[in-house]
Amino acid sequence: MKLDRRTLLQSAAALGALTLAGRAWATPQTNTKLLVVFLRGAYDAANVIIPTGSDFYYRARPNLAIARPGSRPDRPELEAVALDGDWSLHPALQNALLPLWKKREIAFIPFAGTDDLTRSHFETQDTIELGQSIHATRDFKSGFLARLAGALTGAKPIAFTNQMPLIFQGRGEPVPNMGLNIGGRPAIDDHHIALITQMYQGDGLAAAVQEGFHVRDDVYRAISRESDAANRGAVSPKGFELSGRRIARVMQDGYNLAFVDVGGWDTHVNQGGASGYLADRLGELGRGLVAFADELGPQDWHDTIVVVISEFGRTFRENGDKGTDHGHGSTYWVLGGGVNGGRFHGPQVKVEEASLFQNRDFPVLTDYRSLFGGLFRKIYGFDAARLNMIFPSAKPVDLALV
Repeated sequence: MKLDRRTLLQSAAALGALTLAGRAWATPQTNTKLLVVFLRGAYDAANVIIPTGSDFYYRARPNLAIARPGSRPDRPELEAVALDGDWSLHPALQNALLPLWKKREIAFIPFAGTDDLTRSHFETQDTIELGQSIHATRDFKSGFLARLAGALTGAKPIAFTNQMPLIFQGRGEPVPNMGLNIGGRPAIDDHHIALITQMYQGDGLAAAVQEGFHVRDDVYRAISRESDAANRGAVSPKGFELSGRRIARVMQDGYNLAFVDVGGWDTHVNQGGASGYLADRLGELGRGLVAFADELGPQDWHDTIVVVISEFGRTFRENGDKGTDHGHGSTYWVLGGGVNGGRFHGPQVKVEEASLFQNRDFPVLTDYRSLFGGLFRKIYGFDAARLNMIFPSAKPVDLALV
């Protein structure tokens, strides 16, 4: 008789904890699938889940701020979308996330992040993926999702990345990974550049046209070097809708613990407000998450939790290049058909100048390890010892997300 995953889990649940080679193995108490989405490059949380109730927000961002709900009857598409009296949603996410908010299938945790103060993409990404204290010696061959997989019976992990991410390092058994990377290069190739240059030969403009393309390529290479480094090979948000459906189909085949990283969030220059670079990336991300849920279908979506994180937030004040720089506190998202959504979770402070961390960033009031620890305790029924194995010395906090 062939047993499917659901039957196996039900049988294991009836037996309780298993012991193999003297080691106790906890049995998952639900059939929950978990997908962690890492936005590499540090997305600007303050322009995504927007503190439209704050006057200081509008003073701090004269070029980047999103208009308050109801303030632009002539151009409502430029307005933030109200979620409650204090917070609003970026308009680029209205079609994707507002329906989930109304169905209570998405929750937001503002002022979330780590106690890593380096503001370095690489160090803080490592900090999150390791899930270990920054105040102790760290094992760079032990990621927190690998430890989670080791604490579960029937875990079937997968990484949707080009290379095995740090978060799955240390898993005793091999973790499969499959790349979803979609490149983003200049749209005009060398052949078409030559044709365009030839068109302007008779006007004496060929040299200027060719120089223009050289400048474009130099700028592209300079931006790409910094962006690629921050992204660490993560999939581009462009085309993420198709990627979301692919991820869902693979997870339906039995994988219940997954990780994907999405790059393109390091917005130092010309970030844009209601439209522009960040808005375009957000629209693509939102469509990808909705496509993931749609492809799963209502039953599997109800048994799935998606957690969207980033290494840190960005400076609350805009910079001189109409962008934002590396910050501290961020906003995390938790989605799923069984999530306690349509609300904000975790401690908050009034968004004003006096509440900024080091007079520049959102503070961190919810530690990411405490958030994940509380979530794992709720969905897997872990005791304190097992949680300490996954997140050493961290205190899990139940934020009532599920």
